[in-house]
Amino acid sequence: MRYEDLSQSMKNKKVKEYFDLLQRQKSALKCKRAFDIVVSFMILVILSPFFLLLAVAIKIDSRGPVFYRQVRVGQYDEDFRIFKFRTMVANADKIGLSLTTGGDPRITRVGRMIRKCRLDEFSQLLNVLCGDMSLVGPRPEVRRYVQVYRPEYMATLLVRPGITATSSIAFRNEDELLAKGEDPEKIYVEEVLPKKMALNLEYLRHISVAGDIKIMFQTVFAVLKR
Repeated sequence: MRYEDLSQSMKNKKVKEYFDLLQRQKSALKCKRAFDIVVSFMILVILSPFFLLLAVAIKIDSRGPVFYRQVRVGQYDEDFRIFKFRTMVANADKIGLSLTTGGDPRITRVGRMIRKCRLDEFSQLLNVLCGDMSLVGPRPEVRRYVQVYRPEYMATLLVRPGITATSSIAFRNEDELLAKGEDPEKIYVEEVLPKKMALNLEYLRHISVAGDIKIMFQTVFAVLKR
């Protein structure tokens, strides 16, 4: 991808700085992609029996599909459908906010357990294999929040979004934070998003396979501590 071929929404001075930086990291990005494919495939094979049991539990607990396929914004500002084990009632996005807060009544019984252990994110390994996502990278947002990005935030769309990130670890209790205010979306856009983006941009400046492995271990430890 050349800078000239980026969508007009991504063309600005700040994005160009990160684009040039990543151009010098082509070898690291190729190694990162190879690592993503090998590791995601291995995890899917090893944990497939557990995922089958999880799918059965979801179906027994509530009506609706096993997977929730929400449209998110991915690399180069292109939409894709993310795989997530369904943790909320069917059509939850039509009866509430795009954000999820602590104690959200749309969350199912099995869904609450799944979300606590972050098991819903494992299905995104399918997105990794398809090339839509990476194991580690800025978390993909829905279009309505990308539309309020500051110019420099668009640089996070130069790479594949990730299943986990330093920003995910830092805001692992985000739903509880949002539940404390009267306007969760305002809190997210004005307080949470800027801090997340600062961490995501820092990740772009030091992107590497070794760094990804470190973040993956930090994610595991963070989940176990909950």
